[in-house]
Amino acid sequence: MPSWQKLIWIIICLSFSWALEGSFPLFQYTYKKWKHAGVNILFLTTTLIINILFGIATLSVFNYITVHKIGLLHMIDLPVWAELLIALLFLDFVAQYVVHYLLHKIKWMWKFHMIHHSDTKVDATTGTRHHPGDYIFREIFALLAVLLLGAPLAFYIFYRILTIFFTYVTHANVHMPLGLDKTLSYIFITPNTHKFHHHFERPWTDTNFGNIFSIWDRLFGTFVYDDPKKIVYGLDVLDGKLDEDIIYQFKIPFDNTIKTDY
Repeated sequence: MPSWQKLIWIIICLSFSWALEGSFPLFQYTYKKWKHAGVNILFLTTTLIINILFGIATLSVFNYITVHKIGLLHMIDLPVWAELLIALLFLDFVAQYVVHYLLHKIKWMWKFHMIHHSDTKVDATTGTRHHPGDYIFREIFALLAVLLLGAPLAFYIFYRILTIFFTYVTHANVHMPLGLDKTLSYIFITPNTHKFHHHFERPWTDTNFGNIFSIWDRLFGTFVYDDPKKIVYGLDVLDGKLDEDIIYQFKIPFDNTIKTDY
């Protein structure tokens, strides 16, 4: 998606998530919401700049796929709805679950991903909180997924639209009725489901890696569901008081004094 289109959709999803937070909060925060949002939106600006560069690369990949007819979807002939479903599942698996799992398990990648988990006041804006290095890893895997899949551009844009929506809604500080949230979690990543992933200690931190679908976590044994009121946000290897210190956050991946095991 062009950055300006992505920004408009982000604003819509963020506004919707903020409305949910204001009406049905999970936790009653006493923080300065706009200051907190400003820090996380600063990370969004770096994401949008990177998105411009990868947007050019993505179009090149789609042109290559179209000319050479490569990828999984060029080997099968199914109804459009079935191919779209396969595309969504495949993209969510490779470009979300797999790369997210690696961001937690490979120490030097985890150092970049720590910034996302360092937020001690998780709300909808936390969905924008990615170190540039973290976001680059994600975009590389997205390109790889596109190349392997051979999906048309329209499928990829639809996937991006869903990804952004789920990112903001699942990070939102919103209380969903337990029965509804748990029922939806059998297929999708829900607000409660993703909150466990932001707990400050293992094993919860290393669970619920999916973005749209929860089926990958269920298949690979990384799914967890419990009482969201037990959650404490942040990371115990970082100083929670510095979660809004921009310079400190950008330097985390290069600070050898910060432990990667926790």
